[in-house]
Amino acid sequence: MNYRQPQTLVSIIQSAIAFADLYRKASLASSTTLTGWSLDDRDPQIIEQLMPFFGLVYQYYFRVQTDGWENIPKKGKVLLIGSHNGGLAAPDTVMMTYDWFRQFGTERLAYALMEPKIWQVFPGLARLATQVGTIHPHPDLVRAALRRDAAVLIYPGGVKDVFRPHHLRNKIYFHGHKGFIKLALQEEVPIIPFISHGAHSTLIVLADIYPQLQQLHKLGMPWLGDIDPGIFPIYLGLPWGISFGPLPNIPLPIELHTRVCPPIVFDRYGEEASHDREYVDRCYRLVCTRMQQELDRLIEEEEGSGFKPCCF
Repeated sequence: MNYRQPQTLVSIIQSAIAFADLYRKASLASSTTLTGWSLDDRDPQIIEQLMPFFGLVYQYYFRVQTDGWENIPKKGKVLLIGSHNGGLAAPDTVMMTYDWFRQFGTERLAYALMEPKIWQVFPGLARLATQVGTIHPHPDLVRAALRRDAAVLIYPGGVKDVFRPHHLRNKIYFHGHKGFIKLALQEEVPIIPFISHGAHSTLIVLADIYPQLQQLHKLGMPWLGDIDPGIFPIYLGLPWGISFGPLPNIPLPIELHTRVCPPIVFDRYGEEASHDREYVDRCYRLVCTRMQQELDRLIEEEEGSGFKPCCF
């Protein structure tokens, strides 16, 4: 299906209504369903209904440029490793997910790991995301997905990456998390990096004051809702102007350039390799170095061509 057909006012309204209706149904679903613990909750029909709405966002709001999709094999399991950007809205994640379905269709199995707290704090959004293929970040779920020959998208840096300070926007920021390396070695699967330019300028993260709040928590200050957020950014962005904490945001309409990088293949695989700490560290450094090199190249291409944060 061509999801990028010219849009009329009627089709735009219809797309927005369809998205709102799917979100409403997910919000009203039982708390015991769509929990992110099953690979069978992914629903291609729901994905098809969402595509026109996100096609509008893709084409007119972020005006996305993308390349490198030939680096993904047409079939078979693959581990997609991304640099996380743009706060809870994570616009490059959403746009690359849209591109995945444009490239490979909604039937090809694909899953993405999501922060477990999202199911607690934003259950309606989490249930809708579950129907698109979002699952909990548990190794057994990832292994099960890969053994179904699925693609699995992991953001190793997690919430610390997605809310990293603005001055680190052009840095690969995985925080030393190496579990994805062990999974790749155990399941003998190539790593294909996802990178982007522009997404981490859709909000401006000034600082993370979580360490200070953590000290206050130890002195008796409770966490809101009794949920430890793990991060507590101060950021500039819509709709709050200035925000304190990991609140949801409306991303600024920045042009995005997403890229799928060439596969990274290691020298050896298997259980023994995954338990070799020095080898795992070496593989981790290789991935970070390669991704940083690719990101530097993308930044040079974009900012050398006169990158404009917003055209509105």
